[in-house]
Amino acid sequence: MARLWLTFGVLTPLLAVFVAQRTSLAENYWPWFLATHPDSARASEQQLGGTDHGPDLTQELGHVSSPPIIAHHASEIQGDLPEDAFVRRIVAVGDLHGDFGNARKVLEMSGVANKEGKWIGGVDFFVQTGDIIDRGDDTIELFSYMDKLRDQALAVGGMVLSHLGNHEWMNVIGIYVYPSEIKTFGSIEARVKMITTGQIGKSWAANYTTTSRLPLHPSLGPPNTDYDPSISSPISHSALSFVHGGLAPTYLDLTPYPSKINEISSSLLRKLQTREFPPVHPPNPYPGLPKTATNDERGLYGGDGPLWYRGWALDQDEGVEGGLCDRADSVMEKIGVRRLIVGHTPDFEKIVSRCGGKVIIIDTGISHAYGGVLSALSITYSLTPLPPSGDGEKRWKERETVVAVYPDGQDLLADDVREITGNL
Repeated sequence: MARLWLTFGVLTPLLAVFVAQRTSLAENYWPWFLATHPDSARASEQQLGGTDHGPDLTQELGHVSSPPIIAHHASEIQGDLPEDAFVRRIVAVGDLHGDFGNARKVLEMSGVANKEGKWIGGVDFFVQTGDIIDRGDDTIELFSYMDKLRDQALAVGGMVLSHLGNHEWMNVIGIYVYPSEIKTFGSIEARVKMITTGQIGKSWAANYTTTSRLPLHPSLGPPNTDYDPSISSPISHSALSFVHGGLAPTYLDLTPYPSKINEISSSLLRKLQTREFPPVHPPNPYPGLPKTATNDERGLYGGDGPLWYRGWALDQDEGVEGGLCDRADSVMEKIGVRRLIVGHTPDFEKIVSRCGGKVIIIDTGISHAYGGVLSALSITYSLTPLPPSGDGEKRWKERETVVAVYPDGQDLLADDVREITGNL
């Protein structure tokens, strides 16, 4: 009995501390799985990138949208289309964080690749929104696989659009916080070389951008064609925006979109990859950006920059006049897109759709480091000619179907249909 009371006396205060910590974190909406910006006061508490261990606070964030409708894969919903219809199929996947096995599973279930991991042409575009590195130990294998998939897609008319997330940038700045993953490179020195002048670093410079604008119809140009507000077209905004964190309404370098952001990104990446690499953090001090970094480059990596912004996921004023949805409309009007698709802020149960599918957060903690749900976003766009109007004006039926795909089912997030007239 004495031992029982002693055990109770020791565990009770420890439990109280644990509950207090959970409550404090939940109230601040800053659970362990959200990496913090290096310049944040919280960064030192979370080792500038979170940790692979910590209390399970997935429920504290909650979900910010109502349960979606059970549906089918996006292309299946639209069914058989006329031969003269234009169709574009897209699959997007969020943060992979060093988990090659789960990445392969997601690409197979979404129709991007077969069981052998090879591109099968089930889609026209595959988009990955960054954070391939860190937390898991398959970094080298994953980046190598993405390069192979990119070549396979191009050979048959497809395309892979790859993005740099905040964790890729943290690494090229010199923030290394996952020891087991570092070991897969052989040494810190080998890792530095790989992401600067080696295979991974060269691919980042050549094949990765910070953001993408993907037109849904070829009349708007190829991927990453800048939006030109002076061009009048009934489908001028039939395009998608992809970025890791988010495009904040207050971000100063939104336009011309997407070239302005990607030019700043290329410039900063070049400076980081060619500078004398600083002693890595930890245990050394946080190295920060180069002294030669411009204000635009510092803004890119800032807390409200496209790599770190979490407002589209965490702001709670979705149904308020002048709130999140109005801000999203303003950004989309400015950059010439119909949807803002981001990763970075995980929901471990589902892809989150806000504002009727205008804002979609696709990070579901795919990596085993999180234990979230495997998921992919499937989008099918079609433009079907209709008989001319009474005065001979051309008409089309435009349809865009957006589905969240999971191993055990699919959720319909949006199925937008409209009739358009005029010349494309």
